[in-house]
Amino acid sequence: MILQHGGERRKISLSTDNKTAAAEKARNVYLAVLSDGWEAAVSALRGIERPAPTEATVGEFLEELKAKADLKPETLKGYAVAFRAIIEEIFDLKEGGKEKFDYKSGGHARWLERIHSIRLADVTPARVQAWKRAFIARAGDDPLKQRSARTSFNSFLRRAKSLFAPKCVKHLSIALPSPLPFDGIAFEPKQSSRYRSSIDAAALTIAAQRELAEEDEPVYLAFLLALGAGLRRGEIDRLQWGAFRWDHHAIRIEPTAHFEPKTEHSIADVAVDSELMNVFKAYTAQAAFSFVIEGPETASDQYRAKEVFERLSKWLRKHGVTARKPIHELRKEFGSMINRRHGLSAASDQLRHSGIAITAAYYIDAPRRATSGLGALLETEGTASDGKIISLPKQQGSL
Repeated sequence: MILQHGGERRKISLSTDNKTAAAEKARNVYLAVLSDGWEAAVSALRGIERPAPTEATVGEFLEELKAKADLKPETLKGYAVAFRAIIEEIFDLKEGGKEKFDYKSGGHARWLERIHSIRLADVTPARVQAWKRAFIARAGDDPLKQRSARTSFNSFLRRAKSLFAPKCVKHLSIALPSPLPFDGIAFEPKQSSRYRSSIDAAALTIAAQRELAEEDEPVYLAFLLALGAGLRRGEIDRLQWGAFRWDHHAIRIEPTAHFEPKTEHSIADVAVDSELMNVFKAYTAQAAFSFVIEGPETASDQYRAKEVFERLSKWLRKHGVTARKPIHELRKEFGSMINRRHGLSAASDQLRHSGIAITAAYYIDAPRRATSGLGALLETEGTASDGKIISLPKQQGSL
């Protein structure tokens, strides 16, 4: 059956071969379309009840995810942070911009309450798309700022959209809006994130030995674990002395009562220079904690050694490491050093990635240095009339 109403034309199956029954059904559909509109009529035809508009708030949605979704707490936290940041800008809830960081006087709690009271159905794709365009437009015409904005937008979208993945929402009892907040929102073209080394690892290590070894032992040890073993911040934070395999010159990364590895691929032994192992062995003799980096056994924050990491980041920036995540930059430099000496496969193994594609795309500066060989045909011994040195082609030779 083909029916036209309100400028819209649809083909509808009446699901029967009986002409009398089909005629009756067609008449009922036609009348329903006239009185209730297309969606109600088609839903009734299919025996589907139209879902009532969801009244669930953002806070209720996040609480349900926390209680029912198969997400690690830290993963859910990261996704929720991105979602709240988007909502804050969509509904202009910054209130001066600093209140959400006020954990002492209740400012953060008030900010959360405002965010969480927003109705989930009000976070529409149209509003998200408007936020996207405004977010990227703030970069202006500066190509570098535009690249940074696109990368940041993709990061926000990827994390926030993950909250609505089928595997996350399949056990929820609240009614979700249709369409979902991020339906139809396109990612920006992926920007190259390949690591480009700007670190003099040798000079940095010598400076750390001179300035940190005696004056700030925890920072020194964290530095060595990041640059010398390529450990992630979370791995450094929870590393215990029992993880050292002294006879095998390796550090074992594995699940413990205090630590859960990032992925299954993260579980492995990391080979370490024998000299570096000797440095750690000297420190273990005087260790007062089971953890390599001093600090409380547990912490309300993500990292128990947060203050140590803050001091290390400050020290790295003082010594020219300008990356947004200076400690993670040491891990990338570690991977690049392994790559230069032993190749990409070895670097991927040491970084404990799931495959070399991740290593090559994000953690290695230059896989290999190859030139055309054209320089062999040139000599820089000519002198122009103004006294400047010029390149002269050789009379013989070939590529």
